[in-house]
Amino acid sequence: MSFPQWLRSNSEHYLLQDSQARMARRTGSPPPRRPKGVKDRFFRQVFAPAYRLLPWGVRRRTIQALPGSHRQEWPPLEHEPQTPAI
Repeated sequence: MSFPQWLRSNSEHYLLQDSQARMARRTGSPPPRRPKGVKDRFFRQVFAPAYRLLPWGVRRRTIQALPGSHRQEWPPLEHEPQTPAI
């Protein structure tokens, strides 16, 4: 796995955990497990809060710069799509 792929994968994982923890606080539900280790602490206590503070334009450019499924190119259609029967 290349570094950009690793970064994107970890970012998605820890941003999801951050949103789950915030929703758990709002609803009184049990939160995700506490951070363990340096990587967990960095992503959950530094990266996620800093990312939330970024304006949307900066977030968008960052997302577009990293490889991922949003950059996948689909092959062209071999035929015209059919119109609905109804």
